[in-house]
Order: sequence, then structure tokens, then C-alpha cells
Amino acid sequence: MKRFEPFEGKIGRTLADSTPWWPTPAHPKEGAPNVVVILIDDLGFSHFSCFGSDLATPNIDALAAGGLRYSNFHVTPLCSPTRAALLTGRNHHSVGMRGISNWSSGFPSMRGHVSNHASTMAEVMRDSGYTTFAVGKWHLVSMENSSSAGPFDQWPLARGFDRYYGFLDGETDQFAPDLVYDNHRVEPPRSVADGYHLSEDLVDHALEFIHDAKSIRPDRPFFNYFAFGAMHAPHQAPAEYLARHRGRYDEGWDVARDRWFARQKELGIIDANTELAPRNPGVEPWESLPENQKKLACRLQEAFAAFLEHTDAQIGRLVKGLEEIDELDNTLILLMSDNGASQEGGPFGVLHEMKYFNLLMESPDEAVKRLGDIGGPSSHSNYPWGWAQAGNTPFKWYKQNTHEGGVHVPLIAHWPRGIEAKGEVRRQFHYVTDIAPTVYESTGVNVPDVYRGLEQMPLAGTSIAYTFSGENVMNPRTKQYFEMGGHRAMYREGWKAVTRHVPGVSFDDDRWELYHVAVDHSECHDLASSNPELLAELIDLWWSDADEYSVLPLDDRGFELFGARFRENSPHPPSRHYTYYPPLNPIPPQAAAGIGGRSWDLDAVIDRPTGAEGVVMAFGTENAGVSLFVQDDRLVFDYNFFNDHHIVESGEPVPTGPSVIGLRFRRGKNDADVALTIDGREAGSYHLPVLMRMMSTIGMSIGRDQGSPVSRRYEGEFAFEGKLERVDIQLVSQDGTEEKVTAAREGMARQ
Repeated sequence: MKRFEPFEGKIGRTLADSTPWWPTPAHPKEGAPNVVVILIDDLGFSHFSCFGSDLATPNIDALAAGGLRYSNFHVTPLCSPTRAALLTGRNHHSVGMRGISNWSSGFPSMRGHVSNHASTMAEVMRDSGYTTFAVGKWHLVSMENSSSAGPFDQWPLARGFDRYYGFLDGETDQFAPDLVYDNHRVEPPRSVADGYHLSEDLVDHALEFIHDAKSIRPDRPFFNYFAFGAMHAPHQAPAEYLARHRGRYDEGWDVARDRWFARQKELGIIDANTELAPRNPGVEPWESLPENQKKLACRLQEAFAAFLEHTDAQIGRLVKGLEEIDELDNTLILLMSDNGASQEGGPFGVLHEMKYFNLLMESPDEAVKRLGDIGGPSSHSNYPWGWAQAGNTPFKWYKQNTHEGGVHVPLIAHWPRGIEAKGEVRRQFHYVTDIAPTVYESTGVNVPDVYRGLEQMPLAGTSIAYTFSGENVMNPRTKQYFEMGGHRAMYREGWKAVTRHVPGVSFDDDRWELYHVAVDHSECHDLASSNPELLAELIDLWWSDADEYSVLPLDDRGFELFGARFRENSPHPPSRHYTYYPPLNPIPPQAAAGIGGRSWDLDAVIDRPTGAEGVVMAFGTENAGVSLFVQDDRLVFDYNFFNDHHIVESGEPVPTGPSVIGLRFRRGKNDADVALTIDGREAGSYHLPVLMRMMSTIGMSIGRDQGSPVSRRYEGEFAFEGKLERVDIQLVSQDGTEEKVTAAREGMARQ
């Protein structure tokens, strides 16, 4: 007979004249370490105490004291691209992740997921005998494919992880997250009232996975990719952590930045001759600020600091868990940030970060009325530019930019059995694509040229394992290009050409700067005019690398790419008509009917027993969103405009028995008209003086309000008590016809 499986034994007619044979399963080399890669979100170069700040990070500091700090480590300026480069060891454009995975531009550089021609560390290491698991933020699947309908081919389990627990989008509410366990959605194990916080939950599951693996198969090392939601907005922390930081930052960002800068020099994180970069445009001197602006900025920084201290405590729990089962000594821990500190809080900071994405400026005079909410479940806060610049000390600019403030982040390596040096600083230039080669070298795992039948891209990075044995070792990494939204930079042998692009301006008109960053670490002295030949050479090298690594075409679109999801073979039919049959899992925003900033109709077919009430459809959280529900026999619509609730209630009762209840939503320029309907009749109307184009990263629920309740008129999920047969939603164009705007015309104005 033809054999499809290899067999090296002998098969005779009977057992007596046969020889058994067992294939040898893949297994790592003897003594191969466990690997834990910890990724923190939107954290600046100076934010760890061991990198200069006076924020509370004792557990992270302990890892640095027992290992190495890297003071010249770089990443991409944005989260999904860094994650793609980190997990594959290839450049982010090459693997299809030019920007965040919410976007797909139609070009190879931006597919919204990682190319299958670029195997992840999890895929390679699992096939080499490692057990693999991921916890936390993924953000490497096209978000239209992140619903419970899939497809699942770019979810963590399909990209090499045996187990997964976390969230798929770029951010989530830390007290009421949108959670995925393996390939299915789950509810948080407890509520915020019971002390729930996502970071604690993630560590609980990481330790559970580790215990399961090491208790049953102690011979197999594990690879754990741990991506916190912290320190991305919303900045949310338990109340006791918030209380610890009251008043700590009242002196303001200028004093704090100067002190952190001086401490960086004392710690040896930066050279003694390093200069503090000039103030970023839009960051005003602290002493010139009005009192309300200071109060708001201080409270927002307190929330950030509390969030970081709480995150540090969870890292401490993870490390202690490894120590308790005697695995810490032979675990390579790599701890880093995915990009520099965030600029999405704007000049004043915000209680609700979604206001930034709605192009709304929240005034400090309004925000200070709710200072007590900041950091808790009733806020979605992000701090102002001044505190973000302090977090990026000593550099200029922020996340999204290719100047050092956006791409220069802390890296800590800790491996007692593999790194003899303790507490030292390494100054060689390195980049995020160097992490995967480092892990492969440290574990003895070989990268295949062909994976699952597909030719693999060559690794773009170089291992930093050579730094484990000595400080003054020659650096093999000599160059690296950068690009994000048209911002560009080229590093080569201590020199850097960089340009900050303004969207809509011709790329040919961008002004390039030149810095000798080997000595001018903070990009203070632009040498472009005095060394035009070198600048031209670096620009030419950038274009060459751009061609080699699939950077082109240059594309400075941002928000408008959210609209590009409306294309063929997606969850969004050409008719823009959606029918939902409960019960069903919550639907992520980019897979749900796109009601943000649009005109739309909703009709729900119900059968209501006497007195039955509950939610028909909800979208968002207690901080922003919409909810349509039945309460006290009336149909109610709550438009939660960043905690400003606009409510319309039907003037007649919802019938007992079968009926069709609904809503007609017609947007104006920055306002809308709402009409409630019962069996086709208008039953109530309201003029909305406001309009949200983007509401939340928590999506749509049908028949209940999953997560934190959008409306204050009810508590919990407020599930519909009658029979909810179906919910139909029709997007409507401005002239009242079905929405048929093509992806090319979709943009921020209609998002």
C-alpha cells in the first residue's frame, strides 16, 4: 500500500515479525530558554524610572538591574507596524503593515495583516517544539475580520500561537474590555465593581498558561508574547493607584522634564553632552497656563502614572510567578515599548480620546468639572502634549513621527542564565526587527526558507545577542529606514536624515533635516545646509530602501482609510443593508454596520410580553455611544455624546405582542434629526445638536448592552426580555437612497 506518513520500522504479517517505530517530535535544543516578550503601548523613552523618570516602576527597574538596558533602541512610530516587525523580524511595509491593521489600502504595503510569506516567531518556534501563547493586544488582523464570523486565518491561533487571551483591536476599555479567548469572544470574569482590571486578568491567564505547560510538559520551553493594553489610552487604573498619585505632578511638565533629563545623565542612559530638545510646537511653558488647564493636565498625568505603576505591579506578578516555579533563571525576558509617547491627547489632554478622532477640541474649562472621573471607568482619557513630550525626554516629537520622540524607546533584556552582566547599559543602534533574530539565536531555532509551502522573506534584522557578553562590541547594524504617513527618516552609521510630513503637501516639498545622532542624540543641530552632499546621499538611500522593502507608494492618508473597509467580499454588503439575528456575540466596530457619522434606519421585529423591556441595539460604552431600548413601555434612544446624554422617548407605548420598532437617523453637517418609529408610525422625534463620526472601539451589541452600559437609564447589560427576532439596519445616503458610496469616496467626513 502507498504510505502517506513516514515509517522507518518494519511491518510483517504478525507482530512477531514486525518492528515498531515512533517519529521523533520536534524539540528545542537542550537547555533552550523560555522566552517572554513584553510589549508596552505608547510609552516614551524616559517613562520607566530606570530610564530617567520619577514614576513608580520598581519591578521593571529590578529587571533592568538584573539585566541590560538598551539606550539606542528603535521601533516604528505606530503600534501595528511595530508588532508586525517584532513578531516577524521583517520590515513592516514588506509584510503588509504600513499603518494600523484597521486599514487596507489596496497595495502590498498595507493589507491589514501580516503576510503569510513572513512567518512569525510563534509559527517558527512552535514547529521547533516550543509551546506558544499570546496574551493582550493583537491588532494584526484586518479589523473587519475580527468579528465572531471570522475569517480566523490572521487571528493569533492561526499565526502560530497555541493559546490566546486578549483583545484584537488597537485599544479597549480596561474595565470592560472586548475579550477573545482563543477563537471566541468571552465576557470578563468579573465586573469593575468586583475589582476587575484587564491588566490583572491578562497576567492571570499568562500564569495559567505557563502552569499548564510546565506542570504537564516541563521538558518543553514556552514562548509568551505579552502585549499589554497599557499605556495606550484610555488611561485607567484602580482607585487605590489613582489616589497614590494625587498632587505628585503639580509642579508641571517643564520641571519634571528637566529633572528627568538630569537623571538620565546620572543613570548613564544618555551621554553627558546630550542636549534637551527644544519645546515642541503647541507645548506652552507650564507657568503660562491658565489654572484650569494646569488642573486638568495634572490629573491626566496622575492617571497615566497610576496606570503605569499598576502595569509595573502586574509585570512583577508575572516575574514572581516564573520565580516560584523555578523558571525565571532560564527565561529570556525582553521588555520594550511599541512607539513613543502619544500625541492623541492634543494640547490640553482629553477626558474622551475619541474627541480627538472626531476633530473636537475639549476645553479645560469644561473638562475640569469632571476631574474626579479621570482614570476611572467613566473616562477615556489621554494626557496633553506637554506630558507626552516629557515622556519622550530628551527627544522631540511623538508617536506617529519619525523623529526620535516617535521611534526611540526603552528596551530591557533579562536572562540570568544567559546574560552575565547586571545593570549595564548598551548603546549600539538597534531596531525592532532585531528582536526575532535575537530570540532565534538565543533558543537555537532555525528559520525556514519555506513555511507551509510558501517561500519566506529573508529576515531584515540582526541579533543583539552579541551584546549579552560585552559592552564595547562592534555593532553589525549600520542602517535603517523609517516611514509613517509620509514622515520619513534614514539612519546610517550615526547619521540621520529625517522629514516631518504635513498631509496634503507634496512629498517633493518636504524639508529634510540632517543630524549626526551619534553625538547629537536629541536632534538639536540640523546640519542639512552645511552638509548637503551627505543629506542627498541619505535621501537617495531612503528611496532605494523604500523600493527594496515595499514602502511605495507613499501615502499620507490616515482617518479616511477607515472608510476603505467598504469593499467587495467584506462584512459590508454593497446594499449597506445589515440583518442581525440574536443571540449573537458583540460585533467589533469595523465589522458592524457603520452608523458613525452616517444616516441610517433601524427596524427591529419583536414580540413583547406585557411589561418586557431591554436593549434592542447598543454601540459603544458609558463614555460614548448610542443605545435603543424599551423601558417602562416606551421606546427610548440615548445618544451618549461623550457623557452628554441626548434622549428621545416615544410618545406612545410599545405594543404588547408582535410589532416592529425602529429609528430613523438623518445627519446634517454636524448635527442630526432622530425619529422613533412603532409599526411604521413616527412615535417621537428629536434634533441632535451634535454628531459623532467615531464613537468607540467597543462595537455593537444586539439584544443587550455588552460591556459598560451606554445609557444611564439602566444598569448592566439590560438584555431584552421579549423575543427579538431580527434587527435590520440600512445605511442611507444624504438624498435618502441606499448608501452606495464607493470605498474611494469614503472618508473622515463620513466616518
